[in-house]
Amino acid sequence: MIRVGVVGLGKMGLSHHALLNAHPGVEVVGVCDSAKYVLGVLEKNTGVPAYTDYGRLLEEAKPEAVVIATPSRFHVEMVRTALERDIHVFCEKPLTLTAADTDLLAGLAAKRGLVTQVGYHNRFVGAFREVKRLLDFGAIGEVTHVMGEAYGPVVLKPKGKTWRSSKSEGGGCLFDYAAHVINLVHWYMGAPVGCGGTVLPRIFSSETDDGALSTLYFEGGKTGQISVDWSDESYRKMTTRVTIWGTAGRLFADRQEVQTYLREDAKVPEGYEEGWNVRYTTELTEPVWFYLRGEEYSAQLEAFVERVGRGDVAGEGGFESAAITDRTIAMMVADAERGPSTLAGDFDGGDAPAAPARPRRRLFARRAAA
Repeated sequence: MIRVGVVGLGKMGLSHHALLNAHPGVEVVGVCDSAKYVLGVLEKNTGVPAYTDYGRLLEEAKPEAVVIATPSRFHVEMVRTALERDIHVFCEKPLTLTAADTDLLAGLAAKRGLVTQVGYHNRFVGAFREVKRLLDFGAIGEVTHVMGEAYGPVVLKPKGKTWRSSKSEGGGCLFDYAAHVINLVHWYMGAPVGCGGTVLPRIFSSETDDGALSTLYFEGGKTGQISVDWSDESYRKMTTRVTIWGTAGRLFADRQEVQTYLREDAKVPEGYEEGWNVRYTTELTEPVWFYLRGEEYSAQLEAFVERVGRGDVAGEGGFESAAITDRTIAMMVADAERGPSTLAGDFDGGDAPAAPARPRRRLFARRAAA
């Protein structure tokens, strides 16, 4: 049995607690939150020791691993404290609100040989995993472009301050929702070398962005685009999707299905054929021990628990991968702050001069990654 502590008992923390509490290979040895009412209910009904002090949880409950689901601004100190005690860490995304902090934590975890994972659950959705498999197989040839999108009805009117809408606590749409899309895109394409044309619009929020739009540049001339808007009421709930173009076909995926078009010169995987193919998440998803909200939430925790049991430091969605996501976010923020690289008054309406923007952005990317 692996001894696990759960820190932060909001929506995600309670979900993680329920899943772990039902896992046959896990003993939840303590929970921690500032809300005494929630702690009291859990302690009364489950018998789990409850703490308002994180240090006491680590000292008295002695977990081998912790799941951290607090507001983002608390992640750095809590994760570092656990790592310094040689405790394995699963942390909700984003790992931190700065690329420098994420790099620091990734380096510390690697130095101590600890298992880490960040809650980018889309990597455990059957359809998105099938996309990765098809790309690794080479089904659509050489990839040329990717489009990552997410839209939903999260912020639909001006409202009071919450941790999600606070720049210092949650980071806004870019950190809270676009991070999921960015993480998927670099899982498929590798780390971007630069970005351009980034816009972080404020629609209803006064302090943070409500959307994120950007072009990403990858090695070999490959490109990607990010389009995220959490103020879109036309969607019933937040929806993530990716489209990938290659020299031999195209892939489209959302949580429900993968649509694959393969040209006659494509390398065709077993079970596929030239032309259009559709595979549904229901046929691509392995059964889980306990269902809550979606199989992917169970699957990501199962992967973490199994890695802790094996002592397998290398694995899906660790801190090193999260560092790529956070460095990409940092590039996008810097790009948006610079504003347009070419203005209407920069040329007379004839042939536009060669723009120096892309080399400059690529240089910034190398500096940021250093």
